[in-house]
Amino acid sequence: MGLHPLEFSECYLDSPGFRDKIKVHEAELDKTNRFIKELYKDGKSLINATKQLGMAQRKFAQCLGEFQFEYIGDAKTDDEKCIDESLQEFSVFLKNLEDQRELMMRNITETLMKPLEKFRKDHLGVVRAERKKYEKETEKYYSSLEKLLNMSARKKEPQLQEADIQVDGMRQHFQEESLDYVSKLQEIQERKKFECVEPMLAFFQTVFTFYHQGFELANDFDHYKRALQINIQNTRNRFEGTRSEVNELMKRIREAPQEYRQTTPISCEGYLYVQEKRPPPFGSSWVKRYCTFVKEQKILHMVTFDHRSGGKIGETESVTLKSCLRKTTDVLDRRFCLDLDITDRPGTVLTVQALSEDDHKFWMQAMGGKEPIGHYLGRTYSKERGIDAQLDELGLDFVKKSISAIETRGINDQGLYRVVGVSSRVQKLLSLMIDEKSNEVDLSASEDWDVKTITSTLKLYLRSLPEPLMTYGLYKEFISLAKGGSPETRIQAVHCLVHNLPEKNRLVLGLLMKHLAKVAAHSKQNLMTEANLGVVFGPTLMRPQEETVAAIMDLKFQNIVVEILIEQNEKIFADAPESGPLSPDAPVFSAPTRLSKKQSRQNRPLAVYNPQALDIQNVGDSSNLATDETSMGSNESVSSQSSSASASETPTERSDHPPPKTSFSPGSHSRAIAALLSTPGTSGENQSSATSDKEKPDENVTSRKAKAVYPCEAEHDSELSFQVGAIFNAVTQSREPGWLEGELEGKRGLIPENYVEFL
Repeated sequence: MGLHPLEFSECYLDSPGFRDKIKVHEAELDKTNRFIKELYKDGKSLINATKQLGMAQRKFAQCLGEFQFEYIGDAKTDDEKCIDESLQEFSVFLKNLEDQRELMMRNITETLMKPLEKFRKDHLGVVRAERKKYEKETEKYYSSLEKLLNMSARKKEPQLQEADIQVDGMRQHFQEESLDYVSKLQEIQERKKFECVEPMLAFFQTVFTFYHQGFELANDFDHYKRALQINIQNTRNRFEGTRSEVNELMKRIREAPQEYRQTTPISCEGYLYVQEKRPPPFGSSWVKRYCTFVKEQKILHMVTFDHRSGGKIGETESVTLKSCLRKTTDVLDRRFCLDLDITDRPGTVLTVQALSEDDHKFWMQAMGGKEPIGHYLGRTYSKERGIDAQLDELGLDFVKKSISAIETRGINDQGLYRVVGVSSRVQKLLSLMIDEKSNEVDLSASEDWDVKTITSTLKLYLRSLPEPLMTYGLYKEFISLAKGGSPETRIQAVHCLVHNLPEKNRLVLGLLMKHLAKVAAHSKQNLMTEANLGVVFGPTLMRPQEETVAAIMDLKFQNIVVEILIEQNEKIFADAPESGPLSPDAPVFSAPTRLSKKQSRQNRPLAVYNPQALDIQNVGDSSNLATDETSMGSNESVSSQSSSASASETPTERSDHPPPKTSFSPGSHSRAIAALLSTPGTSGENQSSATSDKEKPDENVTSRKAKAVYPCEAEHDSELSFQVGAIFNAVTQSREPGWLEGELEGKRGLIPENYVEFL
């Protein structure tokens, strides 16, 4: 239902319904007024935004017009010329388009904005003024009427007649004002339809004109666009051919970079990092310099150059070279270093660092560099130099004393283990600590040995061992586990490998990791987090026997392993068997005692593969196996031949507590890692197990079933959790002694052998 028409006759009655109709009309006009004001405001914003767009487009066009492509060589092709000129053409096109846009904005102002504002002020504004006048006349009339009606009837007749005449005049004036106001209300309601829509139509016509002009410009531009596309395609084809040639040249340079190096028989040049020593306590810094070595005069020119700032810093410094000596990593914890003896500064040695091994050889050859006297190509110190680092009682004692001194005196020192000590003092301290003939050294005296000297000596000792602390043999295994698996399986695999280390190695590693965990706990003070310590100790504790590029790429994985050892040191080293690794003659299984489940888990080390168990099982027939297992005190039968032993133990005789799970003995590790990092029970594994245990067909029948006689909660992802009475399908003998593999509820995993009985 629309607005009710306002009848003129109702102006005389002035009923409440009539007044309500007027209020509805007034509300509608107020809404129209607000709409036009908002539209006008948005239109202004649109015009301003379009002006800003136009200014940005013109600036963009100006930038295009002012730019010129530079080219390689002394001439351009025709296609390159057209491409070069294209930016000016684009600039002209945009300027023409913006001229049309500017014209559109002027038209919008004239055809939309001004008419709408004029209608709002001239018509809606007049109605608002008429409303105020009408309300004023209403108040005036009804006040006079009430005053007349309140007059006393005892007044004289002339006074009453005069009052009546006055009120009649005011009534007539009020009714005339009402008629005019009602007429204007209805007129404006009808007028607003075309007064508002007609400017909008003109607006859209202006917009369509602008787009039409753009369409015409696009048509005019089409021919040039097609020609330019051909120019671009021709240039691209030439580029592809040129790029293939450049790539071939780059490939040849990669294969023999030294042949293309900027060097002549007279001089050679390249970047070197130069050690600049500063007064204590600031230590030294390494500054990158571009160096040119003149061979004949043996002069080295050095210019400090910062690529980030794009210009050279400082003046060129020149020194005359007397001799060049390769600096070993035993002396300085940085690779590719050279000691340059300078004639300009007698007694001064300038230490520089090349960028790579090849770069190091390049500068050694160019400067006539020599190897240090008595140098041994390995990473250990030679006996001729008086240092013979071994993992013996002296070494263990040194590690303990060093750790104690560091934790007591400098665990909060910033850059602990990263800040290095003076190389001569480090070598001297190491020689004293591992020399049986020398007197005992007191590391607690701060005036004799500072903390950075002790930390550097400890790292040097570990690097100087004939074999890394984590051994060459386990290097690939440690790296492999760091590259794959989940964090949980990595921890389990590290646990396995650590307990495959020799006893002394594992003991020293445990002491060191416990210490590094304390250092990391103070990282807010010393800034050495687990990650930072991993960077420092990764190459120190583990390295491959042969140094290759692939091995260098594995540095980040070495750091990961050390981080795991530091973060999980309590878990990895806490449950090590107190008796150490088993001897070759030790039995694979110990007699299981009836411990509580909690006790069995506390005493059980993480599973580690023992190849001796398989060797024992592969020798002899199944009857011998059954006999051996019975003699070792197995409470449950694990084969059909020993079913009588199972029958002799009734359920009422069983203890309420499950027996301890058989622990894996330290020994060979490769299969244990494979079991932990892969899904157990795959077809390949079953096939391998069947092949290796072909003399035990009864234990490898995949159709066998087993029943749980004790509940078990899995401690690792590879194990199954189950309750008493659980039925396992496709049960086979695991490669891990004392364990079976089976399926439960669609999942395959490891089952403790003495927790089940075969059906």
